[in-house]
Amino acid sequence: MEFFRIKKDIPFMRHALKFNIISLVTFLLAVFFLATKGLHLSVEFTGGTLIEVSYKQSADLEKMRGALGKAGFSDFQVQNFGSSQDVLIRLPLRDAQESAKQGEQVMAALNADAPGAELRRVEYVGPQVGKELAENGAMALLVVILGIMIYLAFRFEWRFSVSAIIANLHDVIIILGFFAAFQWEFSLSVLAAVLAVLGYSVNESVVVFDRVRETFKKVRGLTTPQVLDHAITSTISRTIITHGSTQIMVLSMLIFGGETLYYFSLALTIGICFGIYSSVLVASPLVMWLGVSREQFIKPKKVIEGANEDGAVV
Repeated sequence: MEFFRIKKDIPFMRHALKFNIISLVTFLLAVFFLATKGLHLSVEFTGGTLIEVSYKQSADLEKMRGALGKAGFSDFQVQNFGSSQDVLIRLPLRDAQESAKQGEQVMAALNADAPGAELRRVEYVGPQVGKELAENGAMALLVVILGIMIYLAFRFEWRFSVSAIIANLHDVIIILGFFAAFQWEFSLSVLAAVLAVLGYSVNESVVVFDRVRETFKKVRGLTTPQVLDHAITSTISRTIITHGSTQIMVLSMLIFGGETLYYFSLALTIGICFGIYSSVLVASPLVMWLGVSREQFIKPKKVIEGANEDGAVV
C-alpha cells in the first residue's frame, strides 16, 4: 500500500557527507555525556526499598506522588502493580536499618494526604541484586546485538551487514546519550524500549537494502548513488506509513500514559526518529563508501569450451 508515489528520485546521496557529519557529531556528544555524566539508574539497578500498598478503589497515583514528595521523599517511583487498586512504590537505596522504617514512613505520608492505603509488603533490594540485574540487562543488549549481526551476515553481502550494524549501534548510543545528558531515569522499561528500537531499526535497513539489491539486479545503467537514491525514494511511502502509525501509538503513551510509561515512550520516540535517519542517511552512504556495485550481484556467464558465440557446439 502506498499513499503516494514519487516519480523522480530524490538525490539523498548528494548530501551523504553532510548527513554523516551531523550523525558523527551527535554520536560523539552521546558518548561524551555517557562518559562524563553516566546513566541515572533506577531502583531496579541500584537497589532500594519496594513497598506494595493496596486501595479498595482505584488509586490516585498523582495524589500519592504528591504525598510522598511533601513528606520529603525523592527519586521515588509510584506505579500500578497488577491492577488499578494495587500500587508499587520504589524508594532509592539507604541503609538496611533505615529502609526497615521506610514502610512506616510511607504509610504515614499516604494516610495524611492519600488515605485508604493498606500495606501489603515491604522488601529491601540490596545493591548486589541491582548489580546482577544491571549485568543481566547489559548481557541481554549484547545478545540482541550479536543476533542481529549474525542475521545480517547471512541475509546480505558483508558491506550491507557492516553498514546496518553501525547504524543500529548508532541508534542505541544516541538513546543512551539522551538519557545521560538530561539525567532521565534509566529503568527496565527503558531497557526494553532500547531492545525494541534495535529490532525496529534493523527492519528499516533490511527493507531499504532489499530494494537496493533488487534495483542492482533489474536496472542497468545506474550508478551506485543513483541506485541508492532510487531505493530510498521508492520506500518513502512505506516508511511514512509504518513509522507514522507506530509514532502515533507511542505519542499517545507519551502524552496519556502517565509517569509509568513516560520514559519508555520517550526512548521509543527518540529511537524511531533516529532509526529512520540512520537506516536511510547513515547506513546507505556507508554501503556506497564501502564500494558496493552491480557486479557483486550479477553472476558471471559461464564459458563452455567448444561453444561459439551463439551457444552452438562446434
